[in-house]
Amino acid sequence: MSEDRTKSDVSEESRFRLLIDAVVDYAIYMIDPDGIISSWNAGARRFKGYEEAEILGQHFSRFYTDEDRRAGLPQRALDTALREGRFEGEGWRVRKDGTRFWCHVVIDPILDSSGTLLGFAKITRDLTDRKMAEETLKQSEQQFRLLVQSVTDYAIYMLGPDGCVSNWNPGAQRIKGYKPEEVIGQHFSMFYTPEDREAGEPLRTLDIAVREGRFENKGWRLRKDGTRFFAHVVVDPIWGETGRLLGFAKITRDITEASQSQQALEKAREALFQAQKMQAIGQLSGGIAHDFNNLLTVILGNLEIVRKRMADDPKLTRLLDNATQGAMRGVSLTQRMLAFARRQELKAEPVDIAALVQGIMGLLRSALGPSVKIETFFSADAEPVLADVNQLELAVLNLATNARDAMPNGGKIVLGTRMEVVLDQSQSTLAPGRYVCLSISDTGEGMDDATLASAMDPFFTTKGVGKGTGLGLSMVHGFIEQMGGRFRLKSEKGKGTTAELWLPVAKAGAVAGPQALEQVTPQVPRLNVLVVDDDSLVLTSTCLMLEDLGHRVSIADSGAQALQMLEGDQRFDLVITDMAMPHMSGAQLAQAIQIMMPTLPIVLATGYAERLDGFAARLPRLSKPFTQHNLVEIIAAAMT
Repeated sequence: MSEDRTKSDVSEESRFRLLIDAVVDYAIYMIDPDGIISSWNAGARRFKGYEEAEILGQHFSRFYTDEDRRAGLPQRALDTALREGRFEGEGWRVRKDGTRFWCHVVIDPILDSSGTLLGFAKITRDLTDRKMAEETLKQSEQQFRLLVQSVTDYAIYMLGPDGCVSNWNPGAQRIKGYKPEEVIGQHFSMFYTPEDREAGEPLRTLDIAVREGRFENKGWRLRKDGTRFFAHVVVDPIWGETGRLLGFAKITRDITEASQSQQALEKAREALFQAQKMQAIGQLSGGIAHDFNNLLTVILGNLEIVRKRMADDPKLTRLLDNATQGAMRGVSLTQRMLAFARRQELKAEPVDIAALVQGIMGLLRSALGPSVKIETFFSADAEPVLADVNQLELAVLNLATNARDAMPNGGKIVLGTRMEVVLDQSQSTLAPGRYVCLSISDTGEGMDDATLASAMDPFFTTKGVGKGTGLGLSMVHGFIEQMGGRFRLKSEKGKGTTAELWLPVAKAGAVAGPQALEQVTPQVPRLNVLVVDDDSLVLTSTCLMLEDLGHRVSIADSGAQALQMLEGDQRFDLVITDMAMPHMSGAQLAQAIQIMMPTLPIVLATGYAERLDGFAARLPRLSKPFTQHNLVEIIAAAMT
C-alpha cells in the first residue's frame, strides 16, 4: 500500500513538472532559502536565455541590474516575501546576452507543515512590449501636452460631459483672459453672450457635437473683461472604449481681426465694382450724349432756318414750336447724361450759396407748393464756393423736388450751410482743404438701405414708369464730383432724407456771384469759313446756318482734308472744327494749323467737355447743340 502511494506521488510530481515545463510565457522556478536557483522551466529558458545546466546552482540576483544589486533589491524581495507572505513588483531585469527586459515578478515563500522555510517559488513575466507601449504612450501624451501648452493662438481645453471646463491652455488664457484656477470647474456657457445663453446656444452646441460627431460655427464670445470677440469654434466629443461619453475637446480661435479685414476687403471690392460700373456707364452715357448732341445740333439748326424762311402761318409756327420744345427737352436730357458722365461744360466761378438759394426762393416756393414749408439756416462764416451757378441752381431745384415727392402729404424742407475742413485725404475721398457743406433735409418717407444704396445709380427711380428719368441724383453726383466736391445721401426709413453737397471754397479775393450782362448780338463781317466735321448731317447743318448768316463756307470731313485745303490757294478767315474725329482730332488739327498759320482763328465744336492741354485749351469752344445766335457769339469771340 505504501509502495503504491509512493508511485502515485511520483507520478503526480512528474505531471506537475511537465505542466511547469510546458509554460513558455512565464519563467517559473524555485529558489532555496539562500536565493540559489534549484529548478528552471522552459519559459525561463525562453526569455532569460539560460539553459537549465547553466543556471542551476546560481544566485537569482544575477538577473538584476547592477544598480539594483548594489541597492540590495534581490535580498529585499526575499525578505518581503518571507515577512509578508508574498512579494510582487515590476522592474528591469537582465538576460544572458546582457539586454534588459521589463518584467512583473511574484515571489512566494515555501514552508513545510512545521513552518520551516524550504525556499521560494518565483514567477516572472516579460512585460517589455507593454512597458514600451506605455512609455510610447506616456511620451506621446507628454509631447501632446507640451504642444497644447505651447499654443497661444488657439484656446484648447477639455469639457466634462456636463460642459464644465476640466483643463485650460495658455492660448485660452490669452484669448479669454481667465487663469486656469478661475475657470476650471466652471460651465463653458460663461463665455457666451447673454442673448446666446438665453437662446440655449451652449446646450445646442454640445447636443450637435454628440449627435453629429462634430460642431463647428462662428459667433461672438465674451472675454473676462466683458469685451466681445468674434470666434471660430470647433467641439468634438470624446468617447471611451465602451462607448461612454467622456467629455468634449473644444478649440476656439479669435478671428475678430481676420473678420474685420475680410469685411473691409469686401467693402473695398464693392466700392471698386461700383466705381467701375459707374465709370463704364459714364463712358456709355457720355458717348450717347455726344452723338445725340450732334443730332440735336442738326435738328435745332434746321428748325431755326425753317422758322426764318417760312411764311407767317400760325399753324406751321405751332408745329415748329412743338418740335423745338421737344428738341430742347432732348438738350436737357443730354445735359443730365453729361453731368453724370462728368463731361459737361462747366463754368467754375465763386458762388455765395446763401445768395444763390435766396435768389431762387420764389421759384422753389412755387415749385414745391403750399403744403411744403421751407426753412433756411446759413452759417455766418460760410465762404464763397467754386461752382457753376446754373448747375448748382439745377441741383438745388432737383433735390428740393425729390424732397417734395417724398412728402405726399406735405412736410418741411430745411436748407442750410456749414463749414468743413478736410485734413487727411486717407480718411476722406476729398482733397485736403476747406469746404462748404450745403444740406437739404426733408421730413419725408425716407429710404431703406437697399434703396439708398441704389439711389445715385443712373436711371434708378422710385417715382414709377414715365415719372422720372432716374438721372437727377446721378446728374448732381457727377456735377459735384466734377467741381472737386462730394455728394452724400443720408436717409432712414420713416425719418426723412438729407442730401449734402460739399463744395470747395473759392480762392481768397474772388468775388462771388455772376454779374448779369446785357445780351447784345455782336456784329461780325462776312467771312470765308472752313467747317470740319466727320458727321455729314452736322456738317451740312452748320454750313446752312453760316450761309444764312451771310458767310462763305467750305467743308471738310476730316482733319487731313482740311489741311490739304488750307495748303491750297484759297484763303480762309476762320476754321470751325469738331473735336471728336477719327485719325486726327480737332485738337490735333488745331495744333497743326497753328504751326502752319499762327494767326488763323480756330473754334473747337464739341458735344462734351474734353480735357485739353496746350494750345487747344486756349481756343474758343462751341458747345453742341448750338444755334445761329451761339455761332454769332463764338465767331465774334474768335475774331477779336
